[in-house]
Amino acid sequence: MWPFIASFILRQRIAILLFLAAITAFMGYQSQFVRMSYRFGGLLPKNDSTQLAYTRFTEQFSEDGNVIVIGVDDPRLYEHAVFSSWHKLGNDIRRVSVPKDTLIDGENSRIQKSAVDSIFSVASCYNIVKDTSEHKFTFKKVLSGAPRNQEQTDSVKQIIRNLPFYRGLLYDEDSDASLMMVFVNSPLFNSEDRGKSVEQIVALVNRFSQESGVRTYISGLPFIRTEMMNKVKAELNLFILLAAGVTALLLFLFFRNVSVVVVSLLVVGIGVVISMGTISLLDYPISMLMGLIPPLIIVIGVPNCVYLINKYHGEYKKHGNKFRALARVILKVGNATFMTNATTAVGFATFIFTDSDLLIHFGVVASLNVMGVFIISLIVVPTIYSFLPAPRSGHTKHLDRKWVFYTVNKLVYVLTHHRRTIYILTASIVVFGILGILRIKTTGNIVDDLPKEDRVISDLKFFESRFKGVMPFEILIDSGKKGNATKPAMLEKVNEFQILLEGYPEISRSLSVVDASKFAKQAFYNGSPDRYDLIKRNEQTFIGPYLQGDYETHGIETMFMDTSKSITRVSAQIADIGTLQMQSLLQDLRQKTDSIFDPKKFEVTYTGTSVVFLEGTNYLVNNLLVSLVIAIVVIAFLMAILFRSARMVFISLLPNMIPLIFTAGIMGYLGIPIKPSTLLVFSVALGISVDDTIHFLAKYRQELKLLQWNIRDSVLLAVRETGISMMYTSIILFFGFGIFSLSQFDGTQALGILISMTLLVAMITNLLLLPSLLLSFNQWLTTKAFSEPLLEIIDEEDELDLEELQIRPGLYNRENE
Repeated sequence: MWPFIASFILRQRIAILLFLAAITAFMGYQSQFVRMSYRFGGLLPKNDSTQLAYTRFTEQFSEDGNVIVIGVDDPRLYEHAVFSSWHKLGNDIRRVSVPKDTLIDGENSRIQKSAVDSIFSVASCYNIVKDTSEHKFTFKKVLSGAPRNQEQTDSVKQIIRNLPFYRGLLYDEDSDASLMMVFVNSPLFNSEDRGKSVEQIVALVNRFSQESGVRTYISGLPFIRTEMMNKVKAELNLFILLAAGVTALLLFLFFRNVSVVVVSLLVVGIGVVISMGTISLLDYPISMLMGLIPPLIIVIGVPNCVYLINKYHGEYKKHGNKFRALARVILKVGNATFMTNATTAVGFATFIFTDSDLLIHFGVVASLNVMGVFIISLIVVPTIYSFLPAPRSGHTKHLDRKWVFYTVNKLVYVLTHHRRTIYILTASIVVFGILGILRIKTTGNIVDDLPKEDRVISDLKFFESRFKGVMPFEILIDSGKKGNATKPAMLEKVNEFQILLEGYPEISRSLSVVDASKFAKQAFYNGSPDRYDLIKRNEQTFIGPYLQGDYETHGIETMFMDTSKSITRVSAQIADIGTLQMQSLLQDLRQKTDSIFDPKKFEVTYTGTSVVFLEGTNYLVNNLLVSLVIAIVVIAFLMAILFRSARMVFISLLPNMIPLIFTAGIMGYLGIPIKPSTLLVFSVALGISVDDTIHFLAKYRQELKLLQWNIRDSVLLAVRETGISMMYTSIILFFGFGIFSLSQFDGTQALGILISMTLLVAMITNLLLLPSLLLSFNQWLTTKAFSEPLLEIIDEEDELDLEELQIRPGLYNRENE
């Protein structure tokens, strides 16, 4: 097959390049339609019980997490000038809108779509007033219009402080902290139509802060999501440039040849364009994880070019025939490079088995484009070099560099005289790793990947210290009977449950229909704060009629109960406490809840973004461990196809498992937790590190044939032949993944550092441990089956007939003379 492929590529090189250019142009056009992901979630499968509960909640009560909170902690807030500015800020934010394409009378038009549904603050809140003539409650704004003077401002403050409903909700009674809730248009904010609405709100808040001299704080899921995605956008472009720059520099240092750099960058540049086009065609959104794919394609694609160009220079140096050298590059390196890319793709493809949309999308795009960049490199490198002049003597000097020979000779010396030391060091690394693994913890926070000094983190800490948190935490209580949710006995249980929640320092002031009922009772007694309490049974007859009027029409009941009034909702916020602490809190809360709501009569469901994130993190960790096992099994299967020897499969996996154990140990010692971003390290690194093993064993088997089964010389020659390329590619991968350490996200930093570390250790184990095992257990390992594989990787006997390639006369006269 490979002789045919080599012949086809070199004969049809112009047509193939034109076809590739057309595909690249099409994918480049498609890439402009890539959309960003502004939603949290996607971690759980759609049929997961936690996800189903959250979906039912949003269908019944609308989506949670649609509030941007703006906080201040300054006694000057109630100074007339500052309070007027605070009131104006709310009005300005309410007018924030984005243009939206709409079809009107058959013509496209741009209309303004409101980005903000409502504003809720001490300058724009309501009081409930009793209307004795109509026997109903009405809602009345505490402040109508801007405050006229300091006296009116003081009056507003006094009214609000006498309304316990707002205590812990709009203000903190133990400090001067107050907040403004901005309820955003959820469908708009979860789409690309959001425009720059969050940025407009932030700009208005910053202007208020500058004009008033009062420091402001911003948080809430819409703000956090936007800030994170803006950083992802910025890093996407930054990492593409960094990856291209770092690999270009390393290629030039290794080869001292501009054409090598240009051709390699052309290969990965096409790969990046096609990867972005793939994301667009599949209609996958750009998430923090998906944003890593373009720089990954650069880092993974360059080693393909290194192997191909290294082989080209080596072949040309042997016989001086450029065309023959290019043909043999495809013939001799093509299959091996295909298998190495296949194992890398397998490492990514295992994420498809997680049932998580986020990881499935990443696995599909990454695995497809890893194989895509292999095809691109196999086409572009030989065809472009077929049009370039033959390598000069200076271009192949990298094959004869003294430091390379010195390093390789040192490796051979160590393998020959110090194998025992290698085994002792290997055993020490394994013990070190296992002890570190025992220290690893599994955890994760919604914002823990952001740097600690980031405004998102610092402002979130403010709200957690004053209002206990902003992450949505919802509890649904199903009484099982229609109308039960409004009965006094049920309200008393809900009240007891809310008192229970107050005992948790991580949970904010909760709201339910009970609070609305207390607010109504206070209004009935002409606003007396002492009357903010549950309506007693003997008060039902004279307060009840007031509850049937506008009080219901303002949506109080629909906010906290379903239409059948069998399910009631308790809404709160929680601090971003991490999955370990969150899991412990939920277990404790469930046990105490059972004493209030008998599990035989009531069904209590904990949901909200915070709970979904907790379960999603746990789900991912468990399933990524499964995907790692799948990756090991699939790679072992590929090795079995290649070498037809169970013993060789074991030996080939061993040098690649030890780096994973070492990295896991480092995570334990440094306190790096297992979470989705760090757990990706193992599957990705395994798929890449196995590449060196395949190249080495393929060369080893080839030398066995040529040296008539001289195992020792075959191993040492394989080290000399493949050692250079293995070192080059490993160094490129090390620094390529190392660029992710410059990320603003802690998880991405850890991912880059850990993968770089794993691949560096893998290079050492493949250059030292693997040859040592072959030398020490030569007769036991190297069976006849190993020398007769099902799939041939490198066959030194295969040659192409140059006449069959039908190259036009005159193109290669200089080489063929």
